[in-house]
This record gives sequence, structure tokens and C-alpha cells, in this order.
Amino acid sequence: MSSGKAEVVSARGIVKAFPSAAGPVAVLNGVDLALRGGESLAVTGESGSGKSTLLHLIGGLDVTDGGALAVLGTDLRTADDRARAALRRERIGMIFQQFNLIPSLTVAANLAFQARLAGRHDPARVAALAGALGLSQLMGRYPEQLSGGQQQRVAIGRALAGQPPLVLADEPTGNLDEATGDAVAALMLDLVRQQDTTLVLVTHSLRLAALCDRQVHLHAGRLA
Repeated sequence: MSSGKAEVVSARGIVKAFPSAAGPVAVLNGVDLALRGGESLAVTGESGSGKSTLLHLIGGLDVTDGGALAVLGTDLRTADDRARAALRRERIGMIFQQFNLIPSLTVAANLAFQARLAGRHDPARVAALAGALGLSQLMGRYPEQLSGGQQQRVAIGRALAGQPPLVLADEPTGNLDEATGDAVAALMLDLVRQQDTTLVLVTHSLRLAALCDRQVHLHAGRLA
């Protein structure tokens, strides 16, 4: 990491709770996090520790109950739904465990989808990503015609095609066997480093976490 790079994520004292029959249940209780351009960060923790909640807050999919959170210069404490949606559409790539591909679109169209939304579709970039991800011969297929590993490679390509400065990945290898997951993870990390993209990776896998520049563990609502 270069200390001269701009701060991409700045979180101070983040608090988030969810309602229950017995009253609010605190999930995040004073999370502090700073992440600069080009860094890759792995967030580990037990199931239910709030890893995905933290990722959703950074991506503007949910809002904090307290604390300060800025992502790519946008203050997410004060941003409305439209501003948060614009941030995700234009500047953040997201990769999920469930792939979330559009079944009615081909591989080529799925790869280009996010970049088109962001107004940065570049056919040459999509072709280069397809080659790097081993998808060049599959561009006319639909998601149902692909293996799990192939679908996740499409999801990674879709997230990176618009060259966003920040990528958020939530258990991206959780639905894959170990060998396929390792191969997909290695491709993802190689591509984000080539693009000098900042990555926040939520994972149960300590082996995968070790591939990132930094690792933090979420426990009792705080990062360690």
C-alpha cells in the first residue's frame, strides 16, 4: 500500500443493530476501518458476526445507526437512496456468493452489464477480461449452461468491467469446491491488483484471507 494514495473507505465508530422480539440486537459496535486505494482487505469472523452487514454498509445497501462512514468521498451518513444507488452503479463493483447473474442475458451481456450502467462500457476491456477469466469461448452461453466456477468468473468480470475504484466481495467462493474456489479467488485478486482496485473481501477461509494485503477479524461487533 502506498501511503500517498487517497482514502477509499473511512469508518469510525460504526454501530448497527437489528430489531428482534427481545429488542434491538447489536451487530456492529464501534467498528473503525481505513482503507486506501489499491489495498486488498479480508474480513473474517464467525457466522453471524456481522461481516456481510459491514460490507452492505460500505456498499450503501444499508445505513448505519451511528458513527461516521465515507466511501470514495461520499458521506454515507447523509447520502439519500439515490446518491447511494449512484455510488454503487458508477464506482463500486459487487460480487456475491450466489453469483446474481441475469439468466436472460448471455455471458457477453452479463459481463458488460455493470459497465453499461456506469457509462463506461468498453468492448475491448470486456474481451480482455473474458480472456483473462477463461470465458472467451463461452460468450454466447447463458448462466444455466455454465458451471458454478464459470458463473462466478462471469460475476467477477462483470464487477470489474467498468473499472470501479472499489470492489466488495461477499464470500465469493462460498458455493464452490475448494480447488475451484482457490482458482477463482486467485484470478480475482490478480485482476484487482492489475487494475489497482481496492478490494474488501468477506470470507470464512483463512487461506483465502491470507492472499490479501491485510486481514481483520470481526468479533463482538469490533474489528481486530
